[in-house]
Formats: sequence, structure tokens, C-alpha cells
Amino acid sequence: MGHRALIAYERPDSTYNLHYSHWGAQDLRLKPAITNETPFGGADPDETLRTVHRELRDATTDRGVDRVLDANDLPARQVDIEPWAIRVTVDEIIDESLDFLHHEAFYVVDIEFRVTAYRTHWFGLQYDCEAIDEAPTVGNGALRTVRWYEGEPVGDGFAQGEFRGLKATVGDMLDRGAFTWAEAIEYMAGTLDTWVDDTEELIVRRPQLVE
Repeated sequence: MGHRALIAYERPDSTYNLHYSHWGAQDLRLKPAITNETPFGGADPDETLRTVHRELRDATTDRGVDRVLDANDLPARQVDIEPWAIRVTVDEIIDESLDFLHHEAFYVVDIEFRVTAYRTHWFGLQYDCEAIDEAPTVGNGALRTVRWYEGEPVGDGFAQGEFRGLKATVGDMLDRGAFTWAEAIEYMAGTLDTWVDDTEELIVRRPQLVE
């Protein structure tokens, strides 16, 4: 199954290149792994990969991306080297590409290789109650940073368990008729907001049509 993650690398024009990692969400491992020396993760610095990353960051067309990739024999790394998209905004990634159910983490890497790691929280409730049959997985959830200590995401397990408990409670309230689906989403978003302190960040996306 993997622990899927999306990674947004900032470009000189302040847009981003979007990449995928099949195991990158596990323990939020890419936050310390992505550096200027290892832009796609991995333990060993590789000057070729640093050059490829710079050239991909400067590419402005799909043909330009293909030229960079075809010109090099590229090893496997924690992050897939071929981008999913180039020259996109973070909002476009969150609204159109990020799947809150299947992507367990999202990373934003700025031009100086400062990495912000977000854990995804999906607002879908069909696995937590009988009142909901299905829910969108894109544009329906929250991104939340977690507390780190000495290079480890010490707040990650707690935050995930906290949210699972919230969904179970909200699902039960939906089945009891205490909430509509729209009210359930607002309750989850509002509760998450109260849990996030000044050192953390929360980004919320609600479905456009909620009945």
C-alpha cells in the first residue's frame, strides 16, 4: 500500500514543482531527508541529482523536463525524480492534486530547502458512520503541522489518534441525527482549529457542495 506523500519544491519564480513519494509519509521521514545535498532524499549526496533538481526547477515546459530526465541515468530515491507537474501554486496542488485519503502527508520545500511537513486529515466519514455513503477525497480535509523535537515528529502519533477519535465521535453524532454532513465538516474543522497552537499551522479545505 505504501505511505504516499506529495512534495512541492519552490521554483525561482515562486511557483512549485510537484513530486510524489510512495513511502514518504511514513513517520514524516522526508522532512529531515530532503536537503540541499539530497534534494530527493536518500542517505548519500549526489552531485548529478543536485544538478537535475536545479534544472527541473528552472524548466518551463514539459519538453524541457523531458530533456533533463533523458540526459541523465537517474537512480531511485525516496522522492520520484520525474515531477507530476511544474509551475503550479501550493493552492492548486491542495485543491486539485492532493488526495486527503490516499496521500498521508504533504511537504513544502522552499527555495532554501526549508521543509514544512503537513499531516493530512480527511473529512470523509463513510467509514465512521452509516449515514454517509461516500465523500470526496480531494478538496475535503485539513493539513496540519505537528510538534517536532530533536528532529523527530513527537506530536505526529498523538495528532493522528486525536483526529481518529474526533471522526469516530462525529460519525456517531451523524448517525444519531445530531449533525448534517455540512455541520459535521464544520465541527471537525472548528475542533482542529482549537487544537492547533501558535507554533503549528492548519490549512482547511471544504467540499464546494455539501448537502
